[in-house]
This record gives sequence, structure tokens and C-alpha cells, in this order.
Amino acid sequence: MGDELEFPSAEWIEKYMELLNGNAAYEDAAKTWEGDFVFEVTADGTIVKEPIRFYLDLWHGKCREARMAGPGDTAEFVYAGPYKNWRALFDGKIDPIKGIMARKFRLDGDMGKVMRYTKAALELVATTRQIPTKYLDE
Repeated sequence: MGDELEFPSAEWIEKYMELLNGNAAYEDAAKTWEGDFVFEVTADGTIVKEPIRFYLDLWHGKCREARMAGPGDTAEFVYAGPYKNWRALFDGKIDPIKGIMARKFRLDGDMGKVMRYTKAALELVATTRQIPTKYLDE
């Protein structure tokens, strides 16, 4: 398919923001959420040579900003893991919260706050499945 967007890329994150802002289930689950995230694909030396990061500003069920992030970008939360785990997350093989407990992902930030929004986290992940995605290791 020629219309697939490479993950991670600026085009992919732009499409993600558009779909997220059209997701009523996410909006409902995150209606009281206030906090931004840096999502990081950690370097594994094979697929990903340098960490790849993107930034999401999530506010009351909407995504106010989504973009690629540099090494100096900070946020209230950082959610990080290797590429293979991101793929498994998007494929529904890893739960976004249980993935932290199982050490498949690392969360920097207030875990208690995140735990109150597990439904929102599941919707964040479910939304990625609507993006026609081409993975780096395909």
C-alpha cells in the first residue's frame, strides 16, 4: 500500500493527532486529563540506532499538539521502550499499563495519575490501529 505512513515519522504523528481528536471514546475517557507526554522509541542498535521521540500535548480529551521531539524536549511524562515493544503495543499484544509493570516500557512521571486513566491509555493505543502504518523492520 502506497498510503502507509512510516512509524515513527512526522506524517505518522500528524495523522495520529487527527484521528485522536476525532475519537469520541478517547475524549470521554480523558475528559479530565491534563498532561503532556514524550513517547520514546529507545535505541536497540539494530532497527533504531538513536532514540526517536515524539511529543503529545493531551488536554481534556483532545490532543493540542503532536510533533517529533528532540533529545532536549521535556514533558510531565516520558513513556519509553524498544521498537519491538512499540510494535507489540500497537498490535495489541502488550497492554500500555501492564507493559510498564512488566518492564517492557519505562514511565517517568506520576504512575498514580496514569493509573487513573487506564481507559484513556487503551484508547490512545487503539487509535494507532487506525493509521495505515509501515514499520521500520518491514
